[in-house]
Amino acid sequence: MKKVFSFIIIALVAFALAACAGANNETEEKEAKDGNKKLVVGASAVPHAEVLDAAKPLLKEKGIDLEVQVFQDYILPNVALRDKELDANYFQTPGYLELQMKENKDFDFVSVGEIHKEPIGIYSKKYKSLKDLPNGAKIIMSDSLSDHGRILPIFEKEGLIKLKEGVGASARVEDIIDNPKDLDFSTLIEAKLLASSFDSGEGDAVVINTNYALEGGIDIGKYGIAFEGDDVVPANLVVVRSEDKDREEIKALVEVLKSEEINKFLKDKYQGAVLPGE
Repeated sequence: MKKVFSFIIIALVAFALAACAGANNETEEKEAKDGNKKLVVGASAVPHAEVLDAAKPLLKEKGIDLEVQVFQDYILPNVALRDKELDANYFQTPGYLELQMKENKDFDFVSVGEIHKEPIGIYSKKYKSLKDLPNGAKIIMSDSLSDHGRILPIFEKEGLIKLKEGVGASARVEDIIDNPKDLDFSTLIEAKLLASSFDSGEGDAVVINTNYALEGGIDIGKYGIAFEGDDVVPANLVVVRSEDKDREEIKALVEVLKSEEINKFLKDKYQGAVLPGE
């Protein structure tokens, strides 16, 4: 009886292995048949992954199967790119890329294309404009220093603060030399948590990256009280390892993301909250 039982077990295992091998062979045959190359790109959920999804059929026509890996933070997409788990990532601005490469010497990356722009917005449930903010108003913003050089000039443009001359996009809170309303910029949190802070009614105003505002379902038109000017908004980049910048698949990706079809997608879907990069 034991011998019969052992024989049945062996037969079942052999059948399972044969089935797996058959499935693997079928997949390999399918890949060999269509001849497509695979490209793996890491991205933030909104709008980056949505844009990449729109690009999939266009890349398919060029013989490239695009796989999109969605990340919820700004750290892991660069780590995954360094570790060759991704062929490219699409989520960061030039200032953030520069800061990350300065802090991580093993990040040998390069931008291969400016795809779209997302004006950072200041949102409030209590006030209709920056000038309505009261003395000592609590401003909640990202703990990413690369964002501060984009945020603080918005307040300066509205006449609420004055920054050291010439700091420009490298501005930091300590560069504020005049703050008549004594605005409180001390509350810094992870960018991905900003929309939740706004929903919870924290602070008098919350400065939110557009991708997280969209992802959080915030009514940009209703609650946005100030935004970066279109002329100063940095572009979101497609970034690759330096060794891969001339790969044909990467060039095709950038070409598609800059195409008229994708520009139309950006304009139709985001209604001005996301702008074509060039």
